[in-house]
Amino acid sequence: MDVAVDIGRKRWLILALGVLAQTVQATVVNGTAFLIPTLHTEHGLDLAQAGTLAGAPILGGVLTLVAWGAIADRFGERHALAAGLGIASAATAAAATTTAPGALAVLLAVAGAGAASANAASGRVVVGWFPPAQRGLAMGIRQMSVPLGVALAAMVIPPLARDHGIGWALVFPAVMCGVGALACAVGIVDPPRPDRDGVADTGLLDNPYRGSRTLARIHGTSILLVIPQHMVWTFALLWLVTDLGWTETSAGLVITAAQFLGAFGRVAVGVWSDRVGSRLGPLRIVAMSVAVSMAALAAAAWFASPVAIVMLLVASVTTVAPNGLAFTAVAELGGPFWGGRALGIQNTGQFITGAAVGPAFGALIGAVGFPVAFAIAAIAPLAAVPLVPRDE
Repeated sequence: MDVAVDIGRKRWLILALGVLAQTVQATVVNGTAFLIPTLHTEHGLDLAQAGTLAGAPILGGVLTLVAWGAIADRFGERHALAAGLGIASAATAAAATTTAPGALAVLLAVAGAGAASANAASGRVVVGWFPPAQRGLAMGIRQMSVPLGVALAAMVIPPLARDHGIGWALVFPAVMCGVGALACAVGIVDPPRPDRDGVADTGLLDNPYRGSRTLARIHGTSILLVIPQHMVWTFALLWLVTDLGWTETSAGLVITAAQFLGAFGRVAVGVWSDRVGSRLGPLRIVAMSVAVSMAALAAAAWFASPVAIVMLLVASVTTVAPNGLAFTAVAELGGPFWGGRALGIQNTGQFITGAAVGPAFGALIGAVGFPVAFAIAAIAPLAAVPLVPRDE
């Protein structure tokens, strides 16, 4: 039976599984941020310490992203996804059994190291099965998964942590990753690749980083844009609770709504990029919108304006919008033999930066408050605008 013919009817299922994989990894990698209020108020950690612990899965992912990309390039996406999410499930389940900060940090780092498989492999499998005219849409849908995972975590983790402790809160991402691992093992079909011997003279095997700075500039742009994204993801809940006096449940609902809006925003910009036939032009415009929205959020928070909640919702949408555009561009430029590694490198820069955002901005907020921290976060996307490369 011709797999290539059959997969034409199954590519949307493959996309759904890619979304699932990325969603469940987000409950681990990004969901731990919602433990910060409990770690801060009930376990006596300061914001820098709590932010560091919450960033442990991101730090763990840094160590394995390129390796998972190489595994996906060499052995296929299905094996990478099933193995990585299985490791994440086991490590998070083990983390649920301890409250010792050191052990918790190590186990969460291992969980993040496993969950990182979804970042390279799930994007690679989507690009592999969709034609160029639909990749923006497909990757936008796939990129919905991170806000959806954060939204699920925002709904479930804060009340579990508050009412039953950190251990029970971590059971949720452990179960989610286990389900994702099984689903990917059963349902993912790896996209076909050209035979290496047959394309030896076509340039497809060549290192795309040699002779061009385009990929490097996209990586740099994404590193700058991840700063406001992780700042909002990590500390918005705490801002609503401590500065505005909201309950954790009410604040979690606002964050959930913001993440759903951000998810649909990613699809919208993906469709936009398909229509205009460019990933980089829309990426430049979105980077501008991130700078403006973060500056507006800082101003509204400074003056304690009722508009601050609206600006938080706007910033939540704009800060997550660039990811799908950048990932699609990187996967396309990386090609069938370098796409996984290029996405791994892309994610490594973002993960390193994301891991630093927690402790850095935790200390900054403790020193100067939320409004100034929001304003400082607006500088990074402003610097990203001229770094976005032009279409070649």
